[in-house]
Amino acid sequence: MKLSERNYKADFPVFEKYPELVYLDNSATTQKPGAVMEAVERYYREENANPLRGLYELAVKATDAYENARIAVRDFVGARSEREIVFTRNATESLNLIAYSYGQDNIRSGDEILVTISEHHSNFLPWQILAKKTGAQLRFLKCDERGEYTPEALKKALTPRTRIFACAQISNVFGRLNPIHDFAEICHKNGTLIVCDGAQSVPHIPVDVGKLGVDFLAFSGHKMLAPMGIGVLYGREELLEKMPPFLYGGEMIEYVSLCGATFAELPHKFEAGTVNAGGAVGLRAAVGYIGAVGFDEIERRENALTAKLMNAVREVPHVTVVGSDDPADHYGIVTFTIDGVHPHDVAAIFDESGIAVRAGHHCAQPLHKYLNLQSTVRASAAFYNDERDIERFTECLKTIRRRMGHSE
Repeated sequence: MKLSERNYKADFPVFEKYPELVYLDNSATTQKPGAVMEAVERYYREENANPLRGLYELAVKATDAYENARIAVRDFVGARSEREIVFTRNATESLNLIAYSYGQDNIRSGDEILVTISEHHSNFLPWQILAKKTGAQLRFLKCDERGEYTPEALKKALTPRTRIFACAQISNVFGRLNPIHDFAEICHKNGTLIVCDGAQSVPHIPVDVGKLGVDFLAFSGHKMLAPMGIGVLYGREELLEKMPPFLYGGEMIEYVSLCGATFAELPHKFEAGTVNAGGAVGLRAAVGYIGAVGFDEIERRENALTAKLMNAVREVPHVTVVGSDDPADHYGIVTFTIDGVHPHDVAAIFDESGIAVRAGHHCAQPLHKYLNLQSTVRASAAFYNDERDIERFTECLKTIRRRMGHSE
C-alpha cells in the first residue's frame, strides 16, 4: 500500500529540530504537533486563571477553555454526556480511580476479577492490589501465541462470581485489536463490568463508547499528540454517580463543615484540586488535529507502515516477531527479538543510527513471563512516519547481528 504524498512531519516541530530522527516509539508517547503547542501557549498567555473558582472575566475564560475541552472529548469518544468524562493525569490514574472508587465499595471476598495476561501494568496492578485488599480472587484470561483472545474463551473463563473484566482494546505488545464489543455483551449477560484500556486504540482508530458497550474506558493524552499529564476516564453516568471521590480537597466539594462535607456533581467530584487546564486545552487541540487528518487517513497510513515494518522484520534472518504473522493484526506495533542479541543492545544500535525504538518488557512483565521471554524490542509507528523511516529501520536491522560479532 502506497502512502499519501502529505508530509505530516512538517506539522511536528521536533522533526525540524532533528530532521534525521526516525521516531518509532509512538506506543510510549507520540510527538506533538505545532497546533497543540500553540494552543497550550495561547491558553497560558491569554486565558490563564484558576478554572471553576473565580467569577471575574479571566477565570470565566479559563473555565470555558477547560469545559470546552471536556465537550470535545465527549464527542470524540461518543459519550452521552460530558458528565461521563473525567479528566485525570493519565490512563494509569484513570484505572486506579476505578479500582479505588468503584472496587473498594463493590468488590468483596469471594468475588473474582478477570484480567487478560497481556495487560499493561496500569491495568494489572490496580486489580492485583484490590484483590489483596478485599479478599477477591484475581484470575487471568490467557491468549494464544498470536495474542488472540476469543469470545468463546471469555465465556468459559467467566463465572457467576466474576465482577470485573479488565482488557485493553489494543495490546501494547502484540498490537492486536480485541473484540471489545463482543466482550462487553458477554460480560453484561454475566453481570460483569468491563473496564477497557484504550491507551493504544483511541489515538489510532475510531472509538465510540456507546457502540463498544464498555462500562469504563481509560486513555492518555500524551499517546494521542497531546501534552503529558492529561488523561481521561469515561464511565457510565449511573456508575460514576454511585462512586465516592478518589481524592479529597479543593473544588470537588459542594459544602464543607466542621463535621462533614457534600461533594460536587459529576464529573467534578473526581477532579480535586487545581486542574490541568493547559493540558486539557492541549488535548482539545489534539482531538481537533486528529479530526482534521481523519481516521481514514490515519488507519490507511499506519496500516501501510505496519505492513512495511512486518515485511522488514520477517525478511531478516534470526529475527522473530512476537504475536501474529499477519500485519493486519498489529495496528502499528511490531514487537520482536533477534537471536543472540539482547534487546537493550538492539535498541542501542538503532539509537546510534538515529532510530528510536523501545526495548524491555514494555510494562507487561506477566505477559513476557508467559511467553518465556525476558524482554523484547518494539517498533511502533504513527501516521506521521514515512517510507524513509521504515527503509532506515530495515537497513539498520540487517546489520545488527554482524555488528554484535555474529557471522550472519
